[in-house]
Amino acid sequence: MKSQKKVCRSNKSPWVCLTCSSVHCGRYVNGHAKKHYEDAQIPMTNHKKTEKQEKVQHTVCMDCSSYSTYCYRCDDFVVNDTKLGLVQKVREHLQNLENSAFTSDRHRKRKLLENSSLNSKLLKVNGSTTALCATGLRNLGNTCFMNAILQSLSNIQQFCCYFKELPAVELRNGKTAGRRTYHTRSQGDNNVSLVEEFRKTLCALWQGSQTAFSPESLFYVVWKIMPNFRGYQQQDAHEFMRYLLDHLHLELQGGFNGVSRSVILQENATLSASNKCCINGASTVVTAIFGGILQNEVNCLICGTESRKFDPFLDLSLDIPSQFRNKRTKNQENGPMCTLRDCLRSFTDLEELDETELYMCHKCKKKQKSTKKFWIQKLPKVLCLHLKRFHWTAYLRNKVDTYVEFPLRGLDMKCYLLEPENSGPESCLYDLAAVVVHHGSGVGSGHYTAYAAHEGRWFHFNDSTVTLTDEETVVKAKAYILFYVERQAKSGSDKL
Repeated sequence: MKSQKKVCRSNKSPWVCLTCSSVHCGRYVNGHAKKHYEDAQIPMTNHKKTEKQEKVQHTVCMDCSSYSTYCYRCDDFVVNDTKLGLVQKVREHLQNLENSAFTSDRHRKRKLLENSSLNSKLLKVNGSTTALCATGLRNLGNTCFMNAILQSLSNIQQFCCYFKELPAVELRNGKTAGRRTYHTRSQGDNNVSLVEEFRKTLCALWQGSQTAFSPESLFYVVWKIMPNFRGYQQQDAHEFMRYLLDHLHLELQGGFNGVSRSVILQENATLSASNKCCINGASTVVTAIFGGILQNEVNCLICGTESRKFDPFLDLSLDIPSQFRNKRTKNQENGPMCTLRDCLRSFTDLEELDETELYMCHKCKKKQKSTKKFWIQKLPKVLCLHLKRFHWTAYLRNKVDTYVEFPLRGLDMKCYLLEPENSGPESCLYDLAAVVVHHGSGVGSGHYTAYAAHEGRWFHFNDSTVTLTDEETVVKAKAYILFYVERQAKSGSDKL
């Protein structure tokens, strides 16, 4: 901090220059970091530089608090690393400097307790001690919303395996082939593939690495193709999940940069043969795994005309019934407990539309009062349930902090089906695979973590930290998004 103190003695918003290692305050304090960049440009003007040298000259600095990196020449944040991972090494060095002797001692004691607890739990599960194989995801600056979704999807085995088995692709550009470069959202390079970076991220998880994986390459692609998620502010995990699945689906439909189109189309043809739920064109692994079909039934209350419409879905957004909204913990005694079944029942129950949602009756030829009811015409292989915890008031988006009880096993969806008699005994039962939890009071703040089951054990994913947990802890979570996997039917020899 010497360089900064020499100039203004401020400890607020320190930024370290990754070229010369000097530290200065940010532009919203006294702007010395920006002035340092500007001063460094003056000597360069006195020397003749080739056009090639001018193009590659960038001045990158790092926020010592959040570890985000910024390029003053591009006037934009940087989300990837050098080929040797030098930016990540600087981050790790800064994090080590922040840890005092007291904090280090406290972490060491906690780690010993966690390892002791971990070994005893693994002994109970497997009969022998097994090393923790899960890998965390580094927070790039309020990217916990992305990390929680990625960890959840990585534990949907059929979905995850599809991407991991895709052929690898090296994205190449004539000018940058063979080397990594800094990327910013202001550049015009469209040579990016969400499928490829998603595949790389999934492959990096569950390999037993003790170091958290940094998904900056995936985040860079997200910035490129999903402008809503640019920047480092907190985002809605459910909104991100929907954008991610939609863009993966669209990219898989037509192949992507460098991958043989025939490989993707061959996979899609196989999926389409057994899947009737297609959103925006041909079926892909996204619709084959998450795709279901709703029947929307509307009845005119004046003439009785019935209108039916079939809508594909990738997830169901469920309201938390208003009568339960004051019960915030599982053990709270005032009033009945809200269950996931209550939320599902509220979603599928017959509802009379209010004055703002009048139905245009083709028989009456005008808007009339009507009733609406949802039926599930086709259940997906993975049922994603989103609990609507955020509601807009006149000026704010408030959070519904009600605890909702949910089953770990045997969620029975048969009673919500349009034709339950055509379903087998096991095809309507679902077991929980992952849960995304929002901690905090508002959608633009707080923190996201995830619980997920892997090979019979439950893990808690909190950005870089992954810990083994138990079912009792999972069921106490205030779920925001629930991922249920269809229970596989028993073989013929097992049936009565």
